[in-house]
Amino acid sequence: MAARRRAVGDKPVGRGTCFVVVGIIVELPFCTRPVCLPVAARLWRPKTGASKVELAASMVRLLAVCLNRPLHVVADAAYHGKALRHLPGTITVTTRLPTNAVLYGLAPPPTGKRGRPALKGERLGTGSDLAAALVFTTAQVSRYGRTDTVRIAERTCLWYGSFHTQTVRIILLRDDATDTGYDLSLVTTELTTTAADLITGYAWRWSIEVTFGEARDLLGVGQARNRTEKAVRRTVPFGLYCYSITVIWYAPHGHHPNDAAAHRAARPWYTAKTDPAFSDMLAKLRRTISAARFSPITAGAPTDAEIRAVQHAWAQAGG
Repeated sequence: MAARRRAVGDKPVGRGTCFVVVGIIVELPFCTRPVCLPVAARLWRPKTGASKVELAASMVRLLAVCLNRPLHVVADAAYHGKALRHLPGTITVTTRLPTNAVLYGLAPPPTGKRGRPALKGERLGTGSDLAAALVFTTAQVSRYGRTDTVRIAERTCLWYGSFHTQTVRIILLRDDATDTGYDLSLVTTELTTTAADLITGYAWRWSIEVTFGEARDLLGVGQARNRTEKAVRRTVPFGLYCYSITVIWYAPHGHHPNDAAAHRAARPWYTAKTDPAFSDMLAKLRRTISAARFSPITAGAPTDAEIRAVQHAWAQAGG
């Protein structure tokens, strides 16, 4: 969640905070879109402390330890660099390839001559150079709620400037109407998953932007005016975790198959509504909490012993 900025004279003035957030993307049986559940967030302070990539890498390592399972991370173009080189082998990463990234072939085998072996192969150039040299094949890709016919090309190589000697795959995508260049370029350390599946997985990254928008608008995340350091560090993550808790509660306990139909009946303008929105989940949780807190309680009838004890106490008080 980036800081908002406004221009004052020739120098911009920063307002707000910037958090690096890690979320788990899940598929819910009652939703046609993936949902991102924030599970970790840390405040990033420019020019002091760890970088955004270092913060993200540390949280991903912790998450891998807690879950004890392989993880595949998708991130935007800002997340690449040295901090991701040293992730455990059970963690793979897919991110956008910058247009100025220079790629190289894999390191050649040792020649047996004296001196250090070569760490990289021939210079392949940028993504645009690869797009001109590779052969694109037609594929079906599912993304953003639809299936598109696209053309894909890929190459196994090195991005020496960012991932050093770690082998990566470059995946280039052209939309059906594009004749030259590419419309999307990805770099990934996942070497076995098909290119189409990786593109689908990367499109799921957008779900975290949806989460940010809903958390701001419905939970007030980022709206608090905090002054102490601990409050600044804790308030935004707490609000994001409340988002995750709401969805986690609704999935097994709050959802009813007729929820969407009930909303269509109550609001005729939602003619195409098939999935419950987060606002629906939140409203149902609030109603459930209110009902549990303020529901009337039937007074219990006193026993004979309790009645006699009260009468005895009144008699003693009267005497």
